Amino acid sequence: MRSAAKSLLRRKPRILVATPEITYLPQGMGNMADRLHAKAGGMADVSAALVSALFDMGADIHVALPHYRRMFHVDVANLISEELRLYKSKLPESRIHLAEDRVFYYKDSVYSSHDADLKVSLAFQREIINNIVPTVQPDIIHCNDWMTGLIPAMGRRLSIPCLFTIHNIHTCHTTLATVEDRGIDAAEFWRFLYFSRMPSTYEETRDSNPVDLLTSGIFAAHFINTVSPSFLIEIIEGRHQIVPPQVRHEIAQKFHAGCATGILNAPDSSYNPETDRCLIERYTAATHQQAKRRNKIALQKRLGLTVNERAPLFLWPSRLDPTQKGCQIFGEALPAMISREDRDSPQIVVVASGVYRPRLLDIVSSAGLGRKVAIREFDEPLQRLAFGAADFVLMPSSFEPCGLPQMIGCLYGALPVAHDTGGLHDTVEQMDVNNHSGNGFLFKVFDANGLLWAVEQALRFHGLPARVRVSEIARVMRQSMKRFTHSSTARQYIDLYERMLMRPLLRHF
Repeated sequence: MRSAAKSLLRRKPRILVATPEITYLPQGMGNMADRLHAKAGGMADVSAALVSALFDMGADIHVALPHYRRMFHVDVANLISEELRLYKSKLPESRIHLAEDRVFYYKDSVYSSHDADLKVSLAFQREIINNIVPTVQPDIIHCNDWMTGLIPAMGRRLSIPCLFTIHNIHTCHTTLATVEDRGIDAAEFWRFLYFSRMPSTYEETRDSNPVDLLTSGIFAAHFINTVSPSFLIEIIEGRHQIVPPQVRHEIAQKFHAGCATGILNAPDSSYNPETDRCLIERYTAATHQQAKRRNKIALQKRLGLTVNERAPLFLWPSRLDPTQKGCQIFGEALPAMISREDRDSPQIVVVASGVYRPRLLDIVSSAGLGRKVAIREFDEPLQRLAFGAADFVLMPSSFEPCGLPQMIGCLYGALPVAHDTGGLHDTVEQMDVNNHSGNGFLFKVFDANGLLWAVEQALRFHGLPARVRVSEIARVMRQSMKRFTHSSTARQYIDLYERMLMRPLLRHF
């Protein structure tokens, strides 16, 4: 256990993690721990990992979640009286605090539409501010993304240090009038919020000057972190036009004040080819060669591709979002990627949903590529099988706050082909067979030619003698198992908590 963790345990601070999504919770935290699962992305994984690591160390850790009854498979009407008593009880030892509101109860997914998400956010924050914080009385509050953007301002008002983690740059705007109509007395902390224009009086601001929830969280928080060190620097340097100016400015202010850092997420621990039940044949670094071939053949048959175990197989695992994920340059490059005749022709499998999917289907259909390219809607078991079958993972994002598929690919022996940006820069190094280093293939110029150049490097690697290729893939898998872990991520958050407790809380910026 590291010195910061030991110090944290000696001080025994009470830590409240406020998150709209989580993958799992450890047994012993409360009577609902084994039923709580609501996931939309990496936030759920890192929240679960951090809570579990702190709980296992004996820390006084608490979690605030919306009570998604449908997603948690809770039917109150069918509980017998004793179950209902336990379900509703506020047991002293319980560390799970479910925010109650009908707006959560019947949701099928964490996020849906702007208006619905705003209602969920305000109801969640109302319960945290009015009920959960007074009950828990935390020493530190750890907030996640715009859905918790009001809470750091409340923390400033109450002198509770808050860490605000930025998982993505999406935000939402609303007025103080709407906030108050949802039951939050924002008049107590409105001066610590970030508005669309400089506020003057509370009365002038209340109805006509919208609050920016993401920027408010950044502005008011004691410390902030992004989920990639490089993405933090890229934001500060203004490399991504999609980042709103006010977000960039406030992150830069925090960084220059020594109150911002980057901490990489890690994949869920279930992503392990040795134990993954979605694979036709499970494997380790030492046994991957034959098992991946069998998984590839099974995937090819299932998707109607030409069955050829020697064909280099590329997986597209990310949502088909042209704003971020680079699927437009992928679509432009796709015909050239698989038109090669000088070797076993590459194949491409897309297991993803998104707005670019119809365009991708048109490209495949018009070029007659149906036996070389398979496009399917996102399906987690199918995607897991594809990781086990693939030789390479395509990650040509224009920007990437963190990214998990490139890490998962390395765990499964599918090497990433990635744009050199953000979290991809932090997790992918250029393969160097001669020096037995690197884990993938990077391109710096964000266009179709850049992607094709990196694909060519991947295909050259695929054409190496089998003994060389197998040895290098095994090395990447072993190194990734040690590197991309929740425990590593959690230790960095623990270090940050310790810094927050040691640093005086400033009320002004």
